[in-house]
Amino acid sequence: MKQDILVKAVDVTKNYGDFCALDKVSMEVVRGEVSCIIGPSGSGKSTFLRCINLLERMDGGAIWVNDELIGYRREGNNLHQISDAEISRQRRRIGMVFQRFNLFPHKTAIENIIEGPVHVLGQSVEQARERASVLLERVGLAEKANHYPSELSGGQQQRVAIARAMGMQPDLILFDEPTSALDPELVSEVLDVMKDLAASGMTMIVVTHELGFARNVANTVTFMEAGKVVETGLASEVLSTPKSARTAEFIKAVHS
Repeated sequence: MKQDILVKAVDVTKNYGDFCALDKVSMEVVRGEVSCIIGPSGSGKSTFLRCINLLERMDGGAIWVNDELIGYRREGNNLHQISDAEISRQRRRIGMVFQRFNLFPHKTAIENIIEGPVHVLGQSVEQARERASVLLERVGLAEKANHYPSELSGGQQQRVAIARAMGMQPDLILFDEPTSALDPELVSEVLDVMKDLAASGMTMIVVTHELGFARNVANTVTFMEAGKVVETGLASEVLSTPKSARTAEFIKAVHS
């Protein structure tokens, strides 16, 4: 049976001056699956996510989401950058959860969630609030709807950020080290929400150092270093019997 590929990246390259952040990175993510990207700091993991979400322009290669070329349009053999309006349209279908939450500090939890649906998707405030209430209940924060970010713990803020991403009804959600800024005792509450989201069939690409989450939830794992994909495969295989000595060394170091 042919797999339904939602995300396809081919030879994605990104340079910052003389520094090569991404060196011909290729990856495929099947619809409804969870793909975790692991690797040391500075390996290009977050840069790759930012290219998928058009927060960074690629210098080479191509990315397709839902069979649509991201950031460019093809005319014959030439690629042309698309307009800001077209970028905004593409970005609507790709949710992003950042390391540092990125909530609006002057808006309550529910106001943060309805911002996109009202101003980008054109939903009525009533419709958006109704769905936002359901999402807050889903992430265990129904009673925090009218609290401001400063009144929430880091774990609660990150759960609001996940609800905000879900509020846009995306095809794909990108998670950029979503637990790395949290106190250790708050990590599990965020991972539990992500596990629930994965179980519901949401397609997710997760940059993480939480190898337990990757082992239990991910379908595939990709190990990156120095802007390159070193190894990719089924999570059970990469994390238990990696083919690359460098992958094995990294996994051992994270577990020790």
